[in-house]
Amino acid sequence: MSDRQLFLVFMLVPAAMTLDFRYHSNREIEHYLLQVNATNPDIAHLYSIGRSVAGQQLWVLALGLSPHRHTIGIPEFKYVANMHGNEVLGRELLLQLVADLVRGYRGNESWAMQILNSTRVHFLPTMNPDGFDRADSNCQLSQGRFNHNGVDLNRNFPDAFADPPGQHVTDDDSGREAEVRAVMGWLKTETFVLSANLHGGALVASYAYDNSGDDLVGEASLTPDDDVFVHLAKVYSANHASMHKGGHCADQGPFKDGITNGYQWYPLSGGMQDYNYVWAQCLEVTLEVSCCKFPPAGELVALWADNRRSLLAFIRQVHLGVKGRVLDGSGVAVRNAVVEVTGRRNMQPFTTNKHGEYYRLLLPGNYTFTVTYPGHEVLTETFVIPFGPERNSALTHDFVLRRYATATGDPMLSTTRPSSSSPPPWTLAPLGTALALQRLIS
Repeated sequence: MSDRQLFLVFMLVPAAMTLDFRYHSNREIEHYLLQVNATNPDIAHLYSIGRSVAGQQLWVLALGLSPHRHTIGIPEFKYVANMHGNEVLGRELLLQLVADLVRGYRGNESWAMQILNSTRVHFLPTMNPDGFDRADSNCQLSQGRFNHNGVDLNRNFPDAFADPPGQHVTDDDSGREAEVRAVMGWLKTETFVLSANLHGGALVASYAYDNSGDDLVGEASLTPDDDVFVHLAKVYSANHASMHKGGHCADQGPFKDGITNGYQWYPLSGGMQDYNYVWAQCLEVTLEVSCCKFPPAGELVALWADNRRSLLAFIRQVHLGVKGRVLDGSGVAVRNAVVEVTGRRNMQPFTTNKHGEYYRLLLPGNYTFTVTYPGHEVLTETFVIPFGPERNSALTHDFVLRRYATATGDPMLSTTRPSSSSPPPWTLAPLGTALALQRLIS
């Protein structure tokens, strides 16, 4: 859409348009996002990642100091809602969160400025606008759940466990729905570090894996980063008004601390959160934010109050761990260098992006990293990682590689480089309890 088209559309939106607490149609969401984009050009950027099966735009609003493009060292975060068309609360929560952040930033409120100064936050309020158009307001029925083709979008992504053996590194999009292909393409354009997708019908934070290569009936299917996933889920649950109690919905749970491993709750193949983690190096949590899939509009004010602190606290977790670049023997940042953490062997290794950056969400502690890149010695370094969310920044650490020694003519004679780094003298910040997590948002 051209600048002139955006201007003409904006002129059709009432100047005094406010975001009231009710359910907004897809067209109203589009108009609201256009208004935010037009009136906040310094911190907002509206773009489409594609169209739904029925041709509706899948709009994303990015907020941050550099909303139009990635800035080296600034992590990318995303919220996705309404993947199931009849699970609707997430749509309104994300709209309210956009309004809250913009209002807070314009009012020079420290909490909003800290978030938008340190993070680029992307909002996809509806991944399934076609399903929403057919949704029934019943709390539990599934009318509107699927897309226009009758497909459950949360069963349509490539699955690392369901694909034939040896094929779980494929990224084949044949047979994928338009909305799924749009998200898969989106993940290729940005290096998302942390994400959450908002659902309804329960009150729990669910984390990867959702599937398993083994028959683990009643057991959890754990990722190599299970400690981080548990922390992320607990951040949301602990800051929520009632999720942490674990048994708020009559027909769901109980869930200890309001969290669950996805597979242990119920296995599913082709889920979006597993795809994010395995294929895109993005840790995603599934947030079930309401017992009722389509809560009465009169409850929206209270439901926003229940979730606001959690939504903000979760964004801050994008600053866990360490970030930086991998530099080759000439001091140039390189793409596709492998950055691995000892004891965390992922299905696909974490690699640097086109800017030579890596981001690794890790809890405070002592970690050993191994970095490999063609033509260079394997680099191994060990260092201490502090608790980044309290500082609104992960630890920054660049890895500087050294080319293979050529004097002997045999690169195999020199394959490792001892670490020359001593552990930084940071005092590790405790993860804390719910009360400590609440300090993240003041």
